Parts: sequence; structure tokens; C-alpha cells
Amino acid sequence: MKAQATALLQLQWSPEQIAGKLPVSHETIYQYVYADKASGGKLWKNLRCQKQKRKRYAGGLDRRGQIPNRRPLNERPLHIEDRKHVGHWECDTVIGANHKQAIMTVVERKSGYAVMAKVSNKTSDLVGAAIIKVLKPFQARVKRLTYDNEQEFCGHVEIDQALGSTGYFARPFTSWERGSNENFNGLLRQYVPKKRAMANITDEEIRMIENRLNN
Repeated sequence: MKAQATALLQLQWSPEQIAGKLPVSHETIYQYVYADKASGGKLWKNLRCQKQKRKRYAGGLDRRGQIPNRRPLNERPLHIEDRKHVGHWECDTVIGANHKQAIMTVVERKSGYAVMAKVSNKTSDLVGAAIIKVLKPFQARVKRLTYDNEQEFCGHVEIDQALGSTGYFARPFTSWERGSNENFNGLLRQYVPKKRAMANITDEEIRMIENRLNN
């Protein structure tokens, strides 16, 4: 049992995920990890330690520019909330150190499958082209996209034209409306912490992270 748990921890599975696969509680796994740490082991370095910081949101007002032809999320068909069908994706960007470069992430709501691409700048042209490139191989399974309210998604009309999709935008400051994507980005931060420079991340590493989180 310990050997199996250790192997999964080394693949950066969380104790909760391991408890879902092995007949052991996540609390027991945490105790095992910290006992290992106390004896000089390094299993603890595989844990996901995400510190939550309180954000200030300018009194709840969205002071960003308006996105042309923005389609609000409340117009998206209600059945999508049930996650019964593949084809509905959530999109966002993860920023590197000093707000230089970014990783564009797209997550399918039912399966949790994700695709990623690094962009040298958060311009709508680069982000839009990256979304089209990573989703083109799955075009038959791309029906609707849900975006954050950032300006890099201003090219949503061109994305819809290229993929035959329909794009929607979550309300400002409601990250839970894109919960699949937000959760994936939190897992991604284990590999790409906020202080890490994106310039040091290769396409090969992007593929490794994508494969590990998808599996």
C-alpha cells in the first residue's frame, strides 16, 4: 500500500486523489507524508500547497474595457450545466513572472481534458490563434467556449468562425462560473509558480505537464 501511495505521490497526485483509488483515507496519506518529511524524506515536495490570497476587486466594479459582441453566460443553454455531453470548453490564461508571457489553457467541462499553449504576449491575436491551433484537432468536439472577461479574448468571433463554435463570457469576478478551468489552473501552478519566468518553459515541458494533469 505504501509503495503504491508513494508512486502516486511522486506523480504529483494529491492525497485526496490517491484516497479515491486506494483503500486508505487522505488523512492517513498526509500523516505518512509528514512522517517521511520528519525523517528527512522528500515526499512532501510533491504536495500541492496553494495559498489562497484575498483579492481586492475595486468594489466589485469591472474597470476593464468592453469586449465587442460579448455574449453573456446566461444565454448559454442550461443543459450544459449538467456536464452530460462532451464539447463545452472553458478558456483562460495563466500569467508568468512580471506579467511576461502566459500559458493559455482550455478545459473540456465533462471529461476534464485540457490542452495548453504558451504565448509570448497576451494579445487577442496571439491568444486567439493559440486557441484555434490547440482545438482544431478536436473541432468535432468543440461546440461552446466559455471565457474569462479579459481583453485577450476579444477575438472570440474569429475563434467561433474558425472552429464553428459559440463563445460566452462569464460575469466579472465570478471564477466559479469557469470552475473546471480555475481548478486546472490551480493544478498547473504546481509546475509553473507565479514567480517562475515563462521564458524558461519549453514546449516539451508544456506537453509533459499537459499529459500528467490529463492522466
